[in-house]
Amino acid sequence: MNRTSIVQANNLTAGYGQKKIWSGANFTIQPGEFVGVLGPNGAGKTTLFRLLLGLSKPLSGELKLFGQVPKRGSPRVGYVPQRRPVDQQLKLEALELVRLGVSGDQWGFASPRQARAERASAMEALRQVDAVDLAHRSLGQLSGGELQRIFLAQALIGKPDLLLLDEPLANLDIRREVELIHLITKVAKTENVAVLLIAHDINPLLPVVDKLIYFVNGQVANGPPDKIITNKTLSNLYGAPIEVLSDSRGRLAVLGTEEATHHE
Repeated sequence: MNRTSIVQANNLTAGYGQKKIWSGANFTIQPGEFVGVLGPNGAGKTTLFRLLLGLSKPLSGELKLFGQVPKRGSPRVGYVPQRRPVDQQLKLEALELVRLGVSGDQWGFASPRQARAERASAMEALRQVDAVDLAHRSLGQLSGGELQRIFLAQALIGKPDLLLLDEPLANLDIRREVELIHLITKVAKTENVAVLLIAHDINPLLPVVDKLIYFVNGQVANGPPDKIITNKTLSNLYGAPIEVLSDSRGRLAVLGTEEATHHE
């Protein structure tokens, strides 16, 4: 493994029990890289995250995280799960939620000095995601895009080297998608954090991602977007004719995936 690598996968096979989800994964992720994780529902995107979080073990092959087998609760990994609806009556301030990224696993009350230090760390994390103005607003008052900034700040408060984001763009309008993608890109590059982001649509990611990991039909492909989102690569992955079209704005449409997935 390269000493600077965050993640190294060698002929990796994943699954549950004896059921194989995907196999033959070979990829390396370096500090500061922004990686999109794509594929149809059930193809194994979240399975990769479970492996990296130490919640599951590979069926075969090798997966190294910071040169070691992934373990649960690594402080070097920040994780934002799929967003759940937030009760509009919830009065918890955004700052306090971010602070839980430091104190959430500790019992009892913090000393005044410790509480001040934790709030200072939380404010710094909010600055990283341009959300200082949201610090004292209750979670129930925040929009979907604002909530994603707060959850991202909570994941960043421990200063991770790897950030795992599970569909952070879901249910955001195009403007909010673009804002959040640019924000995540800034964090990756300025903080030298490797980012893996699960998404269903490649278009918001195209201008910024360094590489893609694409899961489909039990197979895995990885590489730069212009090498993965092609007729040939996707047709090989799906085992059926796939056509990639581009409009005048450079947005891509991938045709044939639904039929190919339906007949797997």
